[in-house]
Amino acid sequence: FEIYTSVERADDLWMELLEQGRDSGLAPAGLGARDTLRLEAGMMLCGQDIDEETTPIEAGLSWMVKWKKGDFVGRDALARQRENGCRHRLLGFEALGRGIARHGHRLTVSDQPGCSGPVTSGAFSPTLGRAIGIARIDCAESGVPEPGSAASVEVRGRRIPCRIVKLPFYRRPKA
Repeated sequence: FEIYTSVERADDLWMELLEQGRDSGLAPAGLGARDTLRLEAGMMLCGQDIDEETTPIEAGLSWMVKWKKGDFVGRDALARQRENGCRHRLLGFEALGRGIARHGHRLTVSDQPGCSGPVTSGAFSPTLGRAIGIARIDCAESGVPEPGSAASVEVRGRRIPCRIVKLPFYRRPKA
């Protein structure tokens, strides 16, 4: 939710919200918590993981394209990517060793020479108990790595073993 109020009323409103939500477990959370939650959910951050040049195919979001809906701007280009593959893919990975890959570190897929690219998002996942991340991989030559593929990322001069995983990293169990 977004709530707008006057500066004069803000403190009272904040305290009232905390009081009313106490029994439900309401607690304040900052941008770091929000970013970790969106990463665990496999949600891309515009301007960091994706931009106006990223296609749904590259982002692993082809399931969102309404192929049966008819013609739309860009349909032919997306269909070519779907048929022939694309140069870059956004892929999830989890660290198998100690260390957290951050934006700009480089992920390399072990058994696919030339299949590597920059980490776009990375953090420690409190829910999963390990470091996770998203990387923009250039896989034009070797194809898209399968989930479970071995990889590594360089963090402060050390190579951290990783594995490619399917997004999202975490999905809340259905009640």
